Amino acid sequence: MNITKLEQIYKILQGTDSKNLVGVWANDAHTISAISQAIDLGIVNGILVGDERIIVQVCDKEGIDISKFSIVNVASDVEAGSKAVQLVAEGKGDILMKGLLSTDKYMRAILNKENGLLAPKTILSHVTVIENAYYHKLLIVGDVAIIPQPDLKQKVAIANYLIQTAHALGNELPKVSVISASEQVLQGLESSVEASIIAKMGDRGQIKGAIIDGPLSLDASIDIESAITKGIGGEVAGNADCLLFPNLDAGNIFYKMNSKMSKAEMGAFVAGAKVPCVLSSRGDTTQTKLNSIALCAMLALSK
Repeated sequence: MNITKLEQIYKILQGTDSKNLVGVWANDAHTISAISQAIDLGIVNGILVGDERIIVQVCDKEGIDISKFSIVNVASDVEAGSKAVQLVAEGKGDILMKGLLSTDKYMRAILNKENGLLAPKTILSHVTVIENAYYHKLLIVGDVAIIPQPDLKQKVAIANYLIQTAHALGNELPKVSVISASEQVLQGLESSVEASIIAKMGDRGQIKGAIIDGPLSLDASIDIESAITKGIGGEVAGNADCLLFPNLDAGNIFYKMNSKMSKAEMGAFVAGAKVPCVLSSRGDTTQTKLNSIALCAMLALSK
């Protein structure tokens, strides 16, 4: 089934065995509420690693039955990161989720050389799935949060993560647009040259499982009329499933424009670790966090 709406993920997951989610420093109402709702929907089992006293207070205030969680009491956010990663490494967790600790501490726990969740030479990236009412299907985009200025090797890794996510959502041959300022190959613009290389790598099977085109401008990637007006052919133009952005500035602006001005629904995760990792912004809603949990459960299911 090719998933075209985020709500379809929930229906699929309800017929599967629940995955174990480990919340890291899960002391805040947004994180606990999102995990609680995911448990109620039958998507995950929840392990909260945090300050048990605060967790009890939050559950009491929010009217959440605390007995639905397993709680691991720790004294600090750093200890929470270390303990949560240990639980995953021991096979007790299938999904990791950031709670109230800072992003740098969360990432440090994942990247820990001795006990972390990163295989040698693996590149971490951030993948977002966007449901915008003005587009006819889901958009899978990256990187909007982790790699500031990806080089060619990192862009290839990002492309593969976008493709893997599309496959997990039932799209067997996603259309990937490698974004630049123009659909013309401009020798003086690095993003344009690298987009050409990535598209050619797709043509030659060096990047598998997708149709890749680039460089393409954003409008030519997602608006068929713009593509026709500009005389751009091919299967990707105007109908992209995945957008690979040239840098974090471009990706993050696109992400926030969708979130704040289009009120799009989203789910996101960190790709490249041994398990899918939810990395939410402080400005994300409980619904976005719940979507991210569902997305990670879908990815864990596909492994």
